[in-house]
Amino acid sequence: MTSIFLDTNAYSHFIHGDQSVQVAINTAKIVYISSIVLGELYAGFINGSKFEINNLILKKLLNKKKIRVFDINSKTSFIYAELFVKLSKIGKPIPTNDIWIAASAIETNSTLVTYDKHFLNIPNLKLWSKISK
Repeated sequence: MTSIFLDTNAYSHFIHGDQSVQVAINTAKIVYISSIVLGELYAGFINGSKFEINNLILKKLLNKKKIRVFDINSKTSFIYAELFVKLSKIGKPIPTNDIWIAASAIETNSTLVTYDKHFLNIPNLKLWSKISK
């Protein structure tokens, strides 16, 4: 894989020692993490009891050379809108944040590393092989 895009649950699996996610991160040239994913992670950290340690672990990952934080832009917004309409028309809506994450992965031409099967309903999204099993 040239580049991957980490979903929130993939990050959580990684932190808890999931070797599959570790391999995906190690073999990728670029690892994207969306500002949307960061927001979900920070919300979990703030809501939990281990903010300091969780934030420190995340900062260590974000400081690695191959990690890139992806910010939403006008192109992402257009891809989001197309996906939102397509999913609505086929009667398969998914959480709004996940549409943003998918749009970001499509924009960067990255493989989305996730454990959420609802991403299978998104056209033109490259998905990690673990999700299609």
